[in-house]
Amino acid sequence: MIRPVLTEIGIFLIPFAVYALFLAATRTGLFARSSWPVAIVARLALAAIVLVIAGLIGLAHFSGAAPDSTYVPAHIENGKLVPGVEK
Repeated sequence: MIRPVLTEIGIFLIPFAVYALFLAATRTGLFARSSWPVAIVARLALAAIVLVIAGLIGLAHFSGAAPDSTYVPAHIENGKLVPGVEK
């Protein structure tokens, strides 16, 4: 569960990292307050939210088992543990 959460946090941070790289490349004050106006931060946050939503939709659509599959839980056969599978 932690991996998808960290992935979405990373996706959220992408626009801010790209803007920071842009500031560093243009030799603008990366840590100067004037380089991070509220309008820019709001646009970056909006872009980040759109990316997170797209990531969540992609995760829900392309991960997991097929909709018509049946889960067979783990069980013991002949004294050996058989892991769960989706058929």
